[in-house]
Amino acid sequence: QVQLVESGGGLVQAGGSLRLSCAASGRTFSSYGLGWFRQAPGKEREFVAAIGRNGGNIYYADSVKGRFTISRDNAKNTVYLEMNSLKPEDTAVYYCAARFLVVTSTDHGMDYWGKGTLVTVSS
Repeated sequence: QVQLVESGGGLVQAGGSLRLSCAASGRTFSSYGLGWFRQAPGKEREFVAAIGRNGGNIYYADSVKGRFTISRDNAKNTVYLEMNSLKPEDTAVYYCAARFLVVTSTDHGMDYWGKGTLVTVSS
C-alpha cells in the first residue's frame, strides 16, 4: 500500500511559479513510476508529466512542455513538479499518482492516487 500526499498548491498570478510536492509512504517508492495529472473545473482529468523509477523516462504533456519540470528524490520518497510561466489555463486540482514498475501517461493504469492540491492562476 502506498499513500500519496500532495502539497504546494495555492494562488499565483499569471507568469508566476509554484513547486508541488508529493510525499509517499512505504519502503518501495523507487519501484513506482510516478505521474502528475490535473483536473480543471468542468473538465476531464488530464496527464501533465511522468517520471520513471530512477528519474529517467520523463514525459510531458505538450501544454506544459518547456514550462514544467518533474523530478523525484527516492531517498526522500518525494516527487516534485516545478511549474513556471503559469497561465490561467493551468488552474486545476493537481494529483500525483503511482504505478508499480511502469511509467505511463494513462491515468487508468495508475495504482495509487493522492487527494490533490489546488492551483489557481489569476490573470
